[in-house]
Amino acid sequence: MRPFKYTRASDAMNAVSTVSATTSAKFLAGGTNLLDLMKEDVERPTELVDVTKLNFAQIKAANGGVSIGATAKNTDTANHPLIRQNYPLLTQAILASASGQIRNMATNGGNLNQRTRCSYFYDVAMPCNKRTPGTGCGALDGVNRNHAIFGWSEKCVATYPGDMAVALAALEATVKVQTKDGTERTIAFADYHRLPGDAPEKDNNLNHGELITSIELPKNNFADKSYYLKVRERASYAFALVSVAAALETKGNVIENVRLALGGVAHKPWRALEAEKFLKGKAATEVNFKLAAEMEMKTAKPLEYNKFKVELGRRAIARALMQAMNGGKA
Repeated sequence: MRPFKYTRASDAMNAVSTVSATTSAKFLAGGTNLLDLMKEDVERPTELVDVTKLNFAQIKAANGGVSIGATAKNTDTANHPLIRQNYPLLTQAILASASGQIRNMATNGGNLNQRTRCSYFYDVAMPCNKRTPGTGCGALDGVNRNHAIFGWSEKCVATYPGDMAVALAALEATVKVQTKDGTERTIAFADYHRLPGDAPEKDNNLNHGELITSIELPKNNFADKSYYLKVRERASYAFALVSVAAALETKGNVIENVRLALGGVAHKPWRALEAEKFLKGKAATEVNFKLAAEMEMKTAKPLEYNKFKVELGRRAIARALMQAMNGGKA
């Protein structure tokens, strides 16, 4: 690990101005991803600004929904009564991630900003446009079993690794950030993370120095029919091959509203908009769920070693919808 300066922020504006002043400065919260990257020499910040003592750990009712603070821990968020009762999809997604020890340290804001676990990104001896722009994408023609099937570019085929953000995408959350001029701006969750395009080094649409203060969840009617399905190679402490956040609102057996988001398949949480469009107004049947899954996966562009994700995605979407319809029970 390279030497760095450590600063503890006294308030949000102090944190923002300190990081904004130095292009190689970063915020430090739980550090569960950043410190690993520093040890691997992937991230090389010259200054870390500790934001853990700032007053952004509240989880509270707000505007008919819930506001969750950026420095609240993942464990506290998943187990909060407001989240468990009104947004069980988010609870399930958080509890499917990492390990209990990591969830006890990781913060909500940091969770959104975690970086890909692509092995080429982590190996500084390999080419990676995300780590070092212009060097190429080693995974494009390399070992790409865990990589993207949607939205990738010739510059990068990495996937976003998190679970929490997949549920937040389905719940259409918004992200509040403090800017360097002291104002607050709100980012729709669909616009928060980026596809790689020609700039895969940019994971999200935050400007340097902007600080996440909270994540806002709007009111919805999905609590009774939602489910987070994570397909992985071992039961815990593993990233998704494919994950699905599914939420339904029905009248009788007719689907009035549906939200679907996929993880493990793109550079950002992937909203299954084609499947959603097909399902609205349809009967909530296994046949329709399978047709919706087929329709969504038609646009997938698998790589050499991850073609299995297409069929896995079809099955995962249909299964998650069935379990959501069954009140989240297998």
